[in-house]
Amino acid sequence: MAPALLTFDIFGTVLDWRKGVGESDFDRIVDVQGDLEQQQRFRTYTEIVAESLVRVRRVDVVTAAGIAAQAGNWPLFPDSRDALRRIRAVAPCVATTNSDRAHGEQVQAQLGFQLDGWICAEEVRAYKPDRRIWEAAARKMAKSFDRSWWHVSAYADYDLRTARELGLTSVFVRRPHSRPGPADITVADLAALADLVETSERP
Repeated sequence: MAPALLTFDIFGTVLDWRKGVGESDFDRIVDVQGDLEQQQRFRTYTEIVAESLVRVRRVDVVTAAGIAAQAGNWPLFPDSRDALRRIRAVAPCVATTNSDRAHGEQVQAQLGFQLDGWICAEEVRAYKPDRRIWEAAARKMAKSFDRSWWHVSAYADYDLRTARELGLTSVFVRRPHSRPGPADITVADLAALADLVETSERP
């Protein structure tokens, strides 16, 4: 059955953060960010990206802050823009992302259109895999947790795990640096997901 709502992880699924950050020490940078996100004191994603670059690459604080503030301008995957446009013709598409509001403005400027919502860590004051991100999306979209809600991510180890626990349909996207795990649907990229959504049966 076709989805009634799709939520998307952004960094690593829609946006190619490896090209933004660069290949050198990428895994270490991501792991440092993950550790910082789970600390008790909330910090914005801009602050977290900056600190990860200072710690891992020894970038100076001013340069790191400038890079982090522009994270939403890191390159989209080549298929993202057209695929999201096609999917939005079938069902609303909402970002559920460990990022800031300003990054949402940057990403959507790159896309050339607004998504149907940008639910981010800065707004919720929590980072995925915390279920509060999905609860905020449910409130905004007036949607209950069920199988007609598809959550899309290249990260099954934490992102899709929570989606599955909430009873959503989990969609794993194979991307560079993706982290596989259990999923209801697996696709090669967002273009393949758009094909699937367009041909799925209407409710």
